[in-house]
Amino acid sequence: MLKRRAKISPNFSMASMTDVIFLLLIFFMITSTVVSPNAIKVLLPQGKQQTSAKPLTRVIIDKDLNFYAAFGNEKEQTITLEELTPFLQQCAEREPEMYVALYADETVPYREIVKVLNIANENHFKMVLATRPPDGK
Repeated sequence: MLKRRAKISPNFSMASMTDVIFLLLIFFMITSTVVSPNAIKVLLPQGKQQTSAKPLTRVIIDKDLNFYAAFGNEKEQTITLEELTPFLQQCAEREPEMYVALYADETVPYREIVKVLNIANENHFKMVLATRPPDGK
């Protein structure tokens, strides 16, 4: 009859397992303090069911990068980017507390939106970005 010379120990050493768990704990503690929540607040216009308290000046950019603008309930008129600043300044003279609502097609490049945002920022206009409600609502 053959006998094994070296017996296999049924005991399991937990020393390496505790080291791994300790390192994982340190890793998750460090990464959770590095990740900060998104703190950017975006002011969105109210839905159609509610009336806006402040007058809105609408700036519209369609998918062909044509610019349109209108004050309040007036009809939109075609406008160039160079004409946008004087137009918004005229609207601000008529109503100092106005908001500028930007309606941009989802295919419009971000640089075009930034141009309008820069005009609003330089002239201290309050700007809102118009979005559509999620599908199914």
